Amino acid sequence: MWQKSLPNAWESIFSWIRSFEYSQKNAVLVPAAALGVGGMLVYWLRSRHKIKTIEMGDGWWGSGERPLKVKEDESIRPFKIETSDKEIEDLHRRLEQARYTPQLEGAAFHYGFNSNYLQKVVAYWRNQFDWRKQVEVLNKYPHFQTTIEGIDIHFIHVKPSYVPHGRAVQPLLMVHGWPGSFYEFYKIIPLLTEPAEHGLNEGDVVFEVICPSIPGYGFSEAPHQKGFDTIATARIFHKLMNRLGFKEYYLQGGDWGSRITTNMAQMLPQSVKGLHLNLIFVSRQGLRRMISVMLGAYVPWLVGLTREDVRRTYPFIQKNIYELLRESGYLHIQATKPDTAGCGLNDSPVGLAAYILEKFSTWTDKSFLHKDDGGLESKYTLDELLTNVMIYWVTSSIVSSMRFYKENISKDPGLTADARVGVYVPTGIAAFPQELVHIPRAWAKEIFKNIITYSYMPRGGHFAAFEEPKLLAQDIMHFVRKVEQL
Repeated sequence: MWQKSLPNAWESIFSWIRSFEYSQKNAVLVPAAALGVGGMLVYWLRSRHKIKTIEMGDGWWGSGERPLKVKEDESIRPFKIETSDKEIEDLHRRLEQARYTPQLEGAAFHYGFNSNYLQKVVAYWRNQFDWRKQVEVLNKYPHFQTTIEGIDIHFIHVKPSYVPHGRAVQPLLMVHGWPGSFYEFYKIIPLLTEPAEHGLNEGDVVFEVICPSIPGYGFSEAPHQKGFDTIATARIFHKLMNRLGFKEYYLQGGDWGSRITTNMAQMLPQSVKGLHLNLIFVSRQGLRRMISVMLGAYVPWLVGLTREDVRRTYPFIQKNIYELLRESGYLHIQATKPDTAGCGLNDSPVGLAAYILEKFSTWTDKSFLHKDDGGLESKYTLDELLTNVMIYWVTSSIVSSMRFYKENISKDPGLTADARVGVYVPTGIAAFPQELVHIPRAWAKEIFKNIITYSYMPRGGHFAAFEEPKLLAQDIMHFVRKVEQL
C-alpha cells in the first residue's frame, strides 16, 4: 500500500512546492503590478491637470525668404504720424468727385449706410474736418515701431506721469479689432494711467498702457506672406512685451483683440497675470449646449443661466441667428475674397467711410438700424469717427485688415491649434448689453476655466473703450484688484 501511496505523496510534495513557488512569485509580481497600475493612474491624473498650451513656434512675414545670417534689428524706434498738403488735396479731390445712390424712402439704415446722411458726413469731412489737427491729437501719446518677424510693428506706450508711493504700476496690453484701431483707446488711456485725476482713485491700481496696431492695420506693416492669423499675432505681441522688458502683464481686448489676447493666454500663461475681455468667442457646440439653449428659456436656473442671461439671449433664433446673419454679411466677403471688395474701398474714401461707419452704427446699438443718421452722433463725434477712417485711408490698410478674416475663418475652427486648449489664467469678462452676441458665464466656463469677474454692464456695445471708456476702465480695475488679492 505504501508503494501505491508513495507516488501520491511525492505528487503532493511537488504540488506544494509548485504552489509555494507560485505564491512567492505572486509576492513579487502582485505588488509590482499594483505599483505599475498605480503609477499609470497617477500619470493619467497628473496629465489631466497639466495645462495644455499653444506652441509658440516662430514665423517670418517679411518680403521674400527669411535672411539666414542677418540678425533682426530689435531696436525700438520713436515714430510720428505725419501728413502733407498732397495727401489732403488728394483726399479732397476724391471727396468732391463722389457719386451717390438715391436713398430708398423710409429705409433708414436697413439697407446699409443711408445715402442722404452719407452726403452730410462727406460734406463735413471735406469742409470742416481738420486732419492736421487730428494728427496732433494722435501724436499726443508716444508712438513707436519695432521690427518683429520681418515686419514693422507700430504701438503706443503710455506711462503714468505720477505714481503715488506704494502703488504698483501694472503693464496692460490693449488690442483693438476691426474696423477699429489703436485710436479706440485714446479716451480710456488717461483713466487707466491717471486714475486719480478722473475720480477713479478708490484703489491702488494704476497702469502703463501698450496699444499695438495689429499687423496689416494702420501703421503696422502688413504681412507679405499668407497664413498670418491670431496665433501669429499673439506670438508677435508676446515678443513685443518681452522686448519692452516685461515678464508678466495684463491683457485686454474685444473683437479680434479678444481672440488675440486669448491666444496669448493659451500660449504663455506664465506671462499673463490676467486676461480681461469685452467680447468672448466660444465656438464649441454639442449636446450640452443644445440642452442649455432649449431649457434656458424655461428653467434657466437648471442650466446655470441668470435672468439677465435670458433677457439678453432669448428669443434665441432672433438674437443669435437672424440678427447675427444680418450683421455679418461683411464677414463672409472678407473671409473668402477680401481683395475683390477691398480694392474699391482702398480707392474711394467715401466708400471706405460708408463701409466702416455703418459698423459703428448698428454694432453700437442694434436699434440704430431704424434711425436715418444711424445714431452715430449720439455716441461719437464726427471728428472721432473720421479720424478712425483716416487711419485706414492714409495707410491704405483696408485690404490687409480684411485679409485677417480669410486667414482666420477659412479654416475648420475645430482643427485650429487653439480649438481644444482652455484658458486657465485669471479672466475677467465685461458683458455689454448691445454686443453682437451674448455669452452667459455658464457657457464661457467651457473655455475660460478661471473666471474671476463676470460683469453685466449697464449700457454699451461692441466698441466699449471708444463708447463707454469709464465703465470699461472701472471694470478692468475691479478685475485687476481681485487678481492682485489672490
